Amino acid sequence: MSDVNAGAGTQLPSQDDFAALLDETYGSEDNLEGSVIKGTVLGVENDHVIVDIGLKTEGRIPLREFQNGGRPPEIHAGDSVEVYLERIENGQHEAVISRDKARREEAWAKLAKSFDANERVEGMIIGRVKGGFTVDLSGAVAFLPGSQVDIRPIRDVTPLMNTPQPFQILKMDRRRGNIVVSRRAVLEETRAEARQELIQRLEEGMITDGVVKNITDYGAFVDLGGIDGLLHVTDMSWRRVNHPTEVLNIGETIKVQVIKVNKETQRISLGMKQLQEDPWDGVALKYPVGAKLTGRVTNITDYGAFVELEAGVEGLIHVSEMSWTKKNVHPGKIVSTSQEVTVQVLEVDPEKRRISLGLKQTMDNPWDNFAETHPVGSTVEGEVKNKTEFGLFVGLDGEIDGMVHMSDLSWDASAEQAMNDYNKGDHVRAVVLDVDTEKERISLGIKQLENDPFAGAKSLKRGATVTCSVTRVLDAGLEVETSEGLSGFIRKGDLSRDRSEQRPDRYAVGDKLDANVINVDSKTRRVNLSVKALEVAEEKEAVANYGSSDSGASLGDILGAALKARMEAGKDDEEEDGDK
Repeated sequence: MSDVNAGAGTQLPSQDDFAALLDETYGSEDNLEGSVIKGTVLGVENDHVIVDIGLKTEGRIPLREFQNGGRPPEIHAGDSVEVYLERIENGQHEAVISRDKARREEAWAKLAKSFDANERVEGMIIGRVKGGFTVDLSGAVAFLPGSQVDIRPIRDVTPLMNTPQPFQILKMDRRRGNIVVSRRAVLEETRAEARQELIQRLEEGMITDGVVKNITDYGAFVDLGGIDGLLHVTDMSWRRVNHPTEVLNIGETIKVQVIKVNKETQRISLGMKQLQEDPWDGVALKYPVGAKLTGRVTNITDYGAFVELEAGVEGLIHVSEMSWTKKNVHPGKIVSTSQEVTVQVLEVDPEKRRISLGLKQTMDNPWDNFAETHPVGSTVEGEVKNKTEFGLFVGLDGEIDGMVHMSDLSWDASAEQAMNDYNKGDHVRAVVLDVDTEKERISLGIKQLENDPFAGAKSLKRGATVTCSVTRVLDAGLEVETSEGLSGFIRKGDLSRDRSEQRPDRYAVGDKLDANVINVDSKTRRVNLSVKALEVAEEKEAVANYGSSDSGASLGDILGAALKARMEAGKDDEEEDGDK
């Protein structure tokens, strides 16, 4: 744009006047080259502007150098303009002058002052180059990197081009002619000022409108008019929100409440559900303990499943409350997401916003059913489901198990020996010994299907004489079996009254002998016997029957008579057995 517009009746100065003026201002012509001087527009010819600079020659400047911000040039004859004189005369006897260089020289001087003062400058984006854009700063061309156009990347810069706007000079190099500017720095500074002003006005509890700017997995950022606040996913709705996109869309205008403001860090927490009625108010009255309800499974974890009873109110079915019989399975194998289930309220804690639910409580308890249909002493049948070091687990009706402890497998065999007789998958019969519905335990017994052979041992009295057979010869004595089928043991020292006869090897398996009962050991289920005690008892009896202290009979006479009587009695018994 020209600095001076000539009037219609203005008389132009002569060439001599210009020469005198130049000499007065700049000195001789030799000092003019490389400087900015003033000239007068004589006219426009063939897209060139003819300028008289007061020397012996005129200069031509392309018309495009008079454009300003992409607008058509406005130049008229008589206008006064500043031009840069490169040479006083060229081969065509014309002065070599430039309007662009003159403007650039003027602009550089002003820009240097603004750069030193850290002031903003005005310019226009006029073109695109590699890595950014060119900016016209009133004649000086600066580089605007692509990253410095805006705070966030912009796909289309066209609306910003050829529009005057402020820039911040980042770097100037006069020698190389480089200027780097930033539009982003201006926006950030302006934004910071707006943010500070806005955050001072925000108060906790106030309600305002905002625009959803960005959505993440954990929430959404809402623009409140120059400053962003975080709307966490848990504050979007009273009901469970798996992802913010279920509730919000980018660009959507929403009403939010300010939950918390930190004016130092400029962090703002927002909420939407706070503008709605809290569904947990009065929840204890709506969902009393023991009530059976229908809900929808919203989430499944390793420790249980969450069930929505109404929008914003969820309860947890702990894995232990999901099934009477399935104890060690993942909740996902019992229920599935979105499944409608009937549950029972077990506990309500409004303060902690927790409701404990039970699924198995809405079904028949198989342990109670078993206790009613199988009283203690009844017989059951089932398959051996598992074999452990302490017993067998037997599958029963109702998908429950009963346990046969190893001590209840056999009356006579040891627990370890009895366990070897059973394998997983075997079909067995057992007697119900006990049912504990609270602990969900059923005790079974297999040996109880038969009478306890040791029960007859209780009728044996100490000192009673029994006939037994040798079942095993040991160094410590003899293992025997009585005629009643009881296991017994005769210690080495109890084999005879005579020490020389106390030798187990005198006997063989199958030999029969008589002995007296010493005691009955209920723990070991064994009768302890003694031949020695029998001999002593017989001696006492013989003395009592065949001799006295004053008869003069010797002990040999008495024992001989007793032995003879006993042998005859034994002979009579054998003859009687033969007659039979």
